[in-house]
Amino acid sequence: MLKVLRRQLHTFPVMADKLRFDGRVAVVTGAGAGLGRAYALLFAERGASVVVNDLGGGRHGEGQSTNAADSVVQEIKRKGGVAVADYNSVEDGHKIIDTALNNFGRVDIVVNNAGILRDKSFARISDTDWDLIQRVHLKGTFKTTQAAWPHFRKQNYGRIIVTASNSGLYGNFGQANYSAAKMAVVGLSNTLAIEGRKYNIHCNVIAPTAASRLTEDILPPDFFAELRPELIAPVVVWLCHEECEETGSIIESAAGWAGKCHLVRGKGVILRQKLTDDVILETVRDKWPEVIDMSGAERLESIQEASGSLMTALEEMKAGGAVPTGQKSVSGQYSYTNRDLILYALGIGATVTDPSDLKYLYELHEDFAAIPSFWILPGQVAMMGSGLIGDVVPGKEVDFSKVLHGEQYLEVLKPISTSGNLKSVAYVADVLDKGSGAVILVNIESFDESGEKVAQGQMVVFAVGCGGFGGKRSSDKQIPALSHPNRSPDASLSQKTIEDQAALYRLSGDYNPLHIDPNMAALGGFDRPILHGLCSLGFSVRHVLKRFANNDASKFKSVKARFSKPVIPGQTLRTDMWQQGNRIFFETSVVETGSPVISGAYIDLVETQNVYPNRVSAKALKSEEVFDEIEKRMMANLDKAKKINGVFLYKITQNGQEAASWTIDLKKGKLYKGDPQGTKADCTITIEDQDLVDMAKGTLNPQVAFMKGKLKVKGNIMLMQKLRSLTTEESKL
Repeated sequence: MLKVLRRQLHTFPVMADKLRFDGRVAVVTGAGAGLGRAYALLFAERGASVVVNDLGGGRHGEGQSTNAADSVVQEIKRKGGVAVADYNSVEDGHKIIDTALNNFGRVDIVVNNAGILRDKSFARISDTDWDLIQRVHLKGTFKTTQAAWPHFRKQNYGRIIVTASNSGLYGNFGQANYSAAKMAVVGLSNTLAIEGRKYNIHCNVIAPTAASRLTEDILPPDFFAELRPELIAPVVVWLCHEECEETGSIIESAAGWAGKCHLVRGKGVILRQKLTDDVILETVRDKWPEVIDMSGAERLESIQEASGSLMTALEEMKAGGAVPTGQKSVSGQYSYTNRDLILYALGIGATVTDPSDLKYLYELHEDFAAIPSFWILPGQVAMMGSGLIGDVVPGKEVDFSKVLHGEQYLEVLKPISTSGNLKSVAYVADVLDKGSGAVILVNIESFDESGEKVAQGQMVVFAVGCGGFGGKRSSDKQIPALSHPNRSPDASLSQKTIEDQAALYRLSGDYNPLHIDPNMAALGGFDRPILHGLCSLGFSVRHVLKRFANNDASKFKSVKARFSKPVIPGQTLRTDMWQQGNRIFFETSVVETGSPVISGAYIDLVETQNVYPNRVSAKALKSEEVFDEIEKRMMANLDKAKKINGVFLYKITQNGQEAASWTIDLKKGKLYKGDPQGTKADCTITIEDQDLVDMAKGTLNPQVAFMKGKLKVKGNIMLMQKLRSLTTEESKL
């Protein structure tokens, strides 16, 4: 019979270079319309014998008819193709495969496409709504594929398509039952790809967005018209061809576009220092930003790889340290007393002429503390003279006289005693090839006497002349410097350094003769000894604390800075500052030359004084009146407002630059200027000042604003809909 079928090869046009399926048998479920019909027609056009399966029911799973499958079979035969109809439910998958075997003697391809919808909000889903969706989408895929599986193994060939959905990958309101089933088949496909690999059985997921009977009254008409199933069919059919090596993949496709997607996992963070330690709830809280940080996310190709990375973490905990396996590291002890804290403060310009500085200069002061940048020193001392970076550049030897301190990052994780001992561990995180030199990333972690990590940081050094070794130019391990907002500074502070500033600062531990010896300075190309970059940074940290944190060191969280140019002792440093919530961007310049010496810099504070001395005044922003009106409405019916139960951050812009931010905290019933305090925004809205006023007046439709890019929303966009009664209803503006 197979020979007869092959002689009947279709009258579709044949080209020598066309991909063909001659001799192959394809089973397509749900092929009576939409995507399934498009798949069946294309398989038949390219030479496959096709089983057109369709129960013939409605999109909600009701009813049964032979018309849908018969119509497609007739269409294929009119074009000279070979096809038979099958009217079985996918829950009886073995009957569908029997149709293929009885008519064509084999089965090579199974496209699991059959589906129904029973959309309801989660609270309203009945057991029937849930069970029927799972039976058709998940169990139906399982039963049909399982029936074909032994035949695929025996012939050492098989191609399987599993149909998921964007609702499964990303979720969708009103489709809890459907999205659960669609994500479940992704897990099924992952395992089938693994188990089928040695038998030349490929299994892939298609996540299509197409016009079909399931979506005809759901999608907007103009969008619906562009989602022709015929634009997706070639993607699915290619995945089923013997030349295609793809397996275990998720492919999204719509409107003539296709792309691969996959799950990724962030780098994560160790939550205990040693295997003998417990995981503390507060540690999870404090490290949560690192747990959810996706900046260094990567795809793990297998469960074995995922387990392997966990084993690596366990080995780190077993060793009691945080250095990645295989990385070269050094460690050192740093002992300090209140004298060291005071000497450092004097070295970076603290003075008794400013009463608020006394807490950094007098050990008996009730608030005696270290200026936070002091905690860079323990890691710096551990690294200096260790030879850590001497041989980390492939084929190069680093000349320490040609090493420049390029960038610095410090994060203080918890309050640190004003005297004691710290152990610091430094390791090379990455090495980059910049052509003229090598950039070396050194990560540093400091631990107190109990073994708890109290600070961490990163030193970026530039080794002149060590580039050109063929390495990568960038790294996701580098903590980035960030440009300040494009507007006038919110605050500026200037302070003149003294002629002896470098001589004083070096007593804190950086004894590089470049900063004291005129001969060494001359060899470096300088007319006289230069100031330490970390000394200039200390001045900047002090200025930011003074202006935005009431000179309170406990408000400091972290600092990042890039060193641009050297400073000569005696020059005046001006720190320009820009506030965005609890992040203070800053740039430090030499007043006498106007040259920036620290750039790309910012300090994150635990909390700030909300000051905008140089920013455009709030009353100059028309949206001020909008928030006044919102507050009136909110307070007039506070109980109703609180039911919205969300925190909204508004970022108000002028000419594309942020001019102000406002928080509407409907969990606590508060509205205030600035970023959320003690919580995170559920929804962040960015909008121009005038556009917000127009929306409040009702002259700008929010949907139109969103589609035109005038309104940008991050987070829970559905939650924003509930806010409209406060922002647009009967505006008095």
